[in-house]
Amino acid sequence: MRFKLNIITVSLLAISGSAMATNFGVGNANTDSINMDKYQCKRCVSINGYRGEVTVSAGYNSVDDIHAGNALGTDEDGAIAAVSGDIRYQNETGYQAQMQAYQLGMDNGFANIKVGKSGLYELELDYQSLKSYQAGDVQSQLWHNDGMLTPNAYTNEFDLALKREKSTIGFNYGEGIYNTFIRYSQEDKTGHQSSSLVAPSPVNFGLPVDATTKQLDAGASLAGDNWLTELSYFGSYYSNNITDLSLPQVNDVYSATPDNQAHQVSLSGQYRFNRTVMSGRLVTGRMIQDDALIQMSGNPLQSWDGQIDTLDGRFAVTSMLSNRLRLGGSVDYSKRDNKSSVWEFTQYSYNGLSGAFKQNMPQDIERNTYKVNASYRLASGYRLQAGYDRKEVDRTYSEREQTNEDSLWAKLNVRAFDQFNINLKASHGNRGGSDYEVNQVTSSEDNALMRKYYLADRKRNAVELKVNHSPLSWVSVDVTGRYAKDDYDATEIGLTESEDFGYDVNLSLQFSKHLSAYGFAGQQWINSAQAGSQSFSSPDWNADIEDEFINIGAGFSYGGLMQDRLTLGGDYLFSNSISDTSVGGTLVTANGSRPYGDYYSYNHSVRMYADYALSKQMALKLSYQYERYYDTDAAQVATNAVPGLTTLGELNHDYNAHQVMLSFSYLLR
Repeated sequence: MRFKLNIITVSLLAISGSAMATNFGVGNANTDSINMDKYQCKRCVSINGYRGEVTVSAGYNSVDDIHAGNALGTDEDGAIAAVSGDIRYQNETGYQAQMQAYQLGMDNGFANIKVGKSGLYELELDYQSLKSYQAGDVQSQLWHNDGMLTPNAYTNEFDLALKREKSTIGFNYGEGIYNTFIRYSQEDKTGHQSSSLVAPSPVNFGLPVDATTKQLDAGASLAGDNWLTELSYFGSYYSNNITDLSLPQVNDVYSATPDNQAHQVSLSGQYRFNRTVMSGRLVTGRMIQDDALIQMSGNPLQSWDGQIDTLDGRFAVTSMLSNRLRLGGSVDYSKRDNKSSVWEFTQYSYNGLSGAFKQNMPQDIERNTYKVNASYRLASGYRLQAGYDRKEVDRTYSEREQTNEDSLWAKLNVRAFDQFNINLKASHGNRGGSDYEVNQVTSSEDNALMRKYYLADRKRNAVELKVNHSPLSWVSVDVTGRYAKDDYDATEIGLTESEDFGYDVNLSLQFSKHLSAYGFAGQQWINSAQAGSQSFSSPDWNADIEDEFINIGAGFSYGGLMQDRLTLGGDYLFSNSISDTSVGGTLVTANGSRPYGDYYSYNHSVRMYADYALSKQMALKLSYQYERYYDTDAAQVATNAVPGLTTLGELNHDYNAHQVMLSFSYLLR
């Protein structure tokens, strides 16, 4: 329980008399004659012992498309069960424990256990399971067996889904000014994902996934009255259990993701001097890849010795110069020094197929980011913020070796009006740099007029308005509107223009003590234009892409029924995404068909529940969830629909899914 210091100090001064004459610290007061009952919290409840809640759930899923598992937590069709809970324990000596679990027994869930002594040490065990579903019952004529993709007359049927299981153990120890930690985790990733081969003929197939990532983190920190510092190590080890894939009579047609590892050592700190705070961080590391290469004609290397040395640094300072003015700034530095193998490879030019030698060019990247900002309180309820950001990037062996991005922004916050809070932000950015050059070292196959969007000159203007309004004590409204435009004014071939604008509205209603409701709506539009060339010269075709996203939702909760035992509630969500591409110029064929298709999807989600309290410690909850999902992608091609092209079929979705769940909860007190 926390009290205002001045009230306690005055009370102690009045009672202790001369005991405070030489030292006015509260800790030196004579409290023997004080009736401490007058200053104890009468509402504070001891939390020693066990407290929390355990929930056991059982239900039924009606699922005919595994994609529904992304919303329902599992793709199982039929009976399902899960355990959730949050239990805490504490005793008077400071020992404490906590166990949390969510939907254990289903494909997506977690469990976490923490035990230790408050302010001294803590041991943590954690388990997480996450599964994502793309499509089910996918068919292919290729069977995978120990690195061999074997064609077969019998159809291989599998699910395109990825499952991640991560286990973590961590330990913290510290007392007073120091703290140490060590944490180890292992994540196993399994399943199938869609992939493709180009040679000897175009084929889509299900790539098996079986990989392990191990992570080891450790560190120690020290802290004083106005400073702190930390020294840490972070290590990551990736191991792929799937080797290179081959076809009969054709070896190594698909290169597997190589094993790799990364290591970082970080030193960070912070210092506070009066009303100024300074912080810094220095990180050095190395990324390593040393794996065998697929042997090809003209490749002299047996393995690839990949190594990138990394160096990152940051320094930031913020200072309150007065009660009205605050200044801040930061400098960030990042360098990627590529020290990988360099070798001469046999190359062939397209004119006459003459032989030539060419070295691979390892790319180095160096970034510098500078930021300054100021915040000034104009008057009570009015605050103005402004800043300038600059980002400088150097890339070796790139079409454009230097890019510079400058951005100016300003933000006005108004809190002077009752029931109103207004935030307005505007920014202007510009990107330029060195000359854009296309040559044999960078990309000789690219059109000299083409500009990659992340390297091209660009002007960006953006504005955002946020308003919070509470017209009544039981009504709250949040409205956000935003608009941004990117102009690639020096681009002839590539992305030439882009617009991104939208709004969000959130409504919260508290009709009475027992009845509350909410609603929200949001839309986003992203329109972009690009130009291209079929003739490898000047632009001769153009494309306009229009993307639209919609999210609408509402819900309510109605309690106080049946002598405050029953609560009813419901939620509804609708989402829709549309992508239209219109093409003009030489890419439109004689029959008017377009090489780029459209994408469309929508989703209705309904959830209803009834929560009934059997007693002060036990409750039953009956819930129902309905999912309606549909999508269609013109890029999907049916199996063998195009001569010479083998696909996994049309992976579009059109389904209804249902879930009914009965849960029993027990409250520990």
